[in-house]
Formats: sequence, C-alpha cells, structure tokens
Amino acid sequence: MTSPPPDAPLSGAHRLIGYDVALDADGSARVSLKIEAKHLNRNDSLHGGIVAMLLDSAAGFAASFYFGGDLLQRVVTVSVTTNFIAAADAGQVVATGTVSGGGHKIAYAAAELRHADGRLLATASSVFKRVAQT
Repeated sequence: MTSPPPDAPLSGAHRLIGYDVALDADGSARVSLKIEAKHLNRNDSLHGGIVAMLLDSAAGFAASFYFGGDLLQRVVTVSVTTNFIAAADAGQVVATGTVSGGGHKIAYAAAELRHADGRLLATASSVFKRVAQT
C-alpha cells in the first residue's frame, strides 16, 4: 500500500473530513477515518453522508488508479448505490474500493466500509467517468 503522491492535491472535502488514502499495487484503494464527534449524526453514529463519501472516495481512487496507473486520473461519479448495513459510533473505519471492469472512459467499481473490528458497515456499487486533465 502506498499513499497518493505527496504533491497530489487534496479536495476540500478530503481536508474537511480528514480521511487517509492508500493505494495498492493491485489497483485497490483504501480510505480510512478515525471517527470523531464531528463525524457523528444526531443519533451519535457515523453520519450516513460521511459513510457514502468514504465509499465514493475509495471507489473513485480505485477508478483513478485504473485509468492512470501510477498517475491518478481525474474521474467523476456517474452513479453510486449505497447499502447501509450497520452503524458505527467510535473507532476506525476503512473503505476499500476495487474496479471490476470498464473501458477507456467508464469504470465500474465497488466499495465496502468495515469497522476496524471487521464488521461490515456498508457497501456501494459505482460508475465513474474519466475526465480530461486540466
């Protein structure tokens, strides 16, 4: 597992939420987050929007890696379907994203979010489109 290049720009959402990203040589991506009070909803569990963001980010980084190899390519989410399975209120969570296929401009990806204790919290299936580099 490696981190994105140190000069890779972080998005505002990435900085705001504070997750970490690691890329694997097999093309998978992991997004991890230490749950803090600012990540909780009014029921004191990890907010569903943040769950969706972590899944989308993990799958998106995997799609970027799929298109660009060592150089992450820019992608946009075309669709994402999220399934919420269990709640988490403390500890560390890790979203793992993988690409199952695609072509020159479209990639199909999946992600799962697990608590550090191994519990499956959520899954997602996504479609990403490669966009021109600026």
